[in-house]
Amino acid sequence: ARKSRGRVDILRVKAGRGGKTVTVIKNFVGIGLPEKEQLAKAMQKACGTGGTVKDGQIEIQGDKREEVARILVAANFRPVFAGG
Repeated sequence: ARKSRGRVDILRVKAGRGGKTVTVIKNFVGIGLPEKEQLAKAMQKACGTGGTVKDGQIEIQGDKREEVARILVAANFRPVFAGG
């Protein structure tokens, strides 16, 4: 069995973004910036939207929680929908 790489939280955030919704993935444990950027790139491609890695968390434009969760599961993370 492949080892789980821990829980990550997926949040939908609207506050402080000019009314735009952003999907934020945070609480990564033990992965570096290059891998986060790789994950972010895969998410952007799958969702067909922009995104960035900022302050150690990945931000994807729009409410893309389902697509993001699929990619995280494929990468052996345990995604949890947190907040609203």
